[in-house]
Amino acid sequence: MLGVLSNRTYRHLFTAQVIALVGTGMATVALGLLSYELAGGDAGMVLGTALAIKMIAYVGVAPVAAAFAERLPRRAVLVSLDLIRAAVALLLPFVTEVWQVYVLIFVLQAASAGFTPTFQATIPDVLPDEKDYTKALSLSRLAYDLESLVSPILAAALLTLVNFHT
Repeated sequence: MLGVLSNRTYRHLFTAQVIALVGTGMATVALGLLSYELAGGDAGMVLGTALAIKMIAYVGVAPVAAAFAERLPRRAVLVSLDLIRAAVALLLPFVTEVWQVYVLIFVLQAASAGFTPTFQATIPDVLPDEKDYTKALSLSRLAYDLESLVSPILAAALLTLVNFHT
């Protein structure tokens, strides 16, 4: 499966995907912690709402993004979506209200939902061989699944070194 990483273009694309996944996962954890700090005793309700917004963003945006993935220049779309996710992370220190957390969660997850089909539509252009495509898609899926485990662990490790506000 790792043989597809010998393709320079796919290796760069996959590396960008992994970095984006970890960044999005860390930002999601940070937004959860920020929700807890802002909401206090109502944090459970705020986090539940935030997770519902996350799912709404994925369900609502992914099909639309899949349709646009065929029509727009994929590289520009992928870079734009990564820049949007980076902007969300840069806005975190300025959040003072719970509604701002909701907006950032929606924007972050909508960008992630748009990234996935665009990334998957790009793979056959980079790796036209069906076996390589299947391996690359499997590797991509593995990265998505591992991100849900790795991001919270990385966030916890980071929190042992610096406090949340840092």
